[in-house]
Order: sequence, then structure tokens, then C-alpha cells
Amino acid sequence: MLQKTMERSRLYQIDKYGVKNYNYGVLALFSFMIYAVLNLSLGYFTFLAETSVTGSPVQSYEDGVWLMVMSSTTIGFGDVYPITRAGRILVFTMFVLGVGILGGVGAVFANKIFGFADTNIKNRELRKQNNDIYHKLIELEKRLNATQTEHEQEQSLKQQSIDKE
Repeated sequence: MLQKTMERSRLYQIDKYGVKNYNYGVLALFSFMIYAVLNLSLGYFTFLAETSVTGSPVQSYEDGVWLMVMSSTTIGFGDVYPITRAGRILVFTMFVLGVGILGGVGAVFANKIFGFADTNIKNRELRKQNNDIYHKLIELEKRLNATQTEHEQEQSLKQQSIDKE
């Protein structure tokens, strides 16, 4: 079910060699949408948790979103920080998820732009070579079987001629 849904989503296509070719535009858009939703929602929950406490640096929704953006990018200027347990848990959650999302997007684009490990092309080439070798092997096996059959027939004829003498 999930496999069919992912294929219909055009997130990737499988070529004739079975290699998944990801749609990097869709991946980037999806990642940044998740990133934005996380920043906005966790920023809101942080705002709710922190504004009820006296002395909290988070004074507005914008402060909550700013805190989440700074946490997710690991910059953390220190001008806005959580003082409640709930706020700290939310910041930690954003730190882990945000770094994961941004790091993943960065890795995908670095791989695509610089081609550090373009395994799709290598896999296609190897699979084509394997396919060619496989077809040649089948052809050679057919020839070998035909030659063996001819040889056996010749041996049988020779044996028959020896038996007649």
C-alpha cells in the first residue's frame, strides 16, 4: 500500500534496471514544507508554554518561531531561550528534527550538485553489463549444449559402426 502510494506520488520512479530515481524537486518542497510547519507549530506551542512564566525571554509568537529557527539551524544566538520544561522539550525536539531535515536536504543537494556518490548511474551501468553478460552466457550455454549433443551423436554413430563390424 505504502509502496503504491509513494510511486503514485511521483516521489520517485523505478527505471528498467530497478533503480529508484528520486524527484529532488518534490523532495525539497516536501522537506521545506515539513520544516516550516514544524517551526510554526512548535514555535506556537513554545509561545504558549513560555508566556505564562514571568521572566521568560519568549514574549511573542515571533519569539517562539525565532527560537525554533535558531534551534533547528544550531545557531542559537541566546537572545531567546526557553525556561520551562515544556519549552526545553519543544526546543530539543526541533533541534533534532530540524537538524535532521536540513541536513538531509543539504546532503541530497550536495550529492545531486557535486555527484559525490551518484550510485544510480553506476547501478544502471553495472546492471546493463550484467544483463549483457547474462545474455551472452545463455547463448554460450546453448552453443555448448548443441556441441555436446552433436558430439554425443557422433560418438553414438561411431559406437554403432564399431558394433556392426
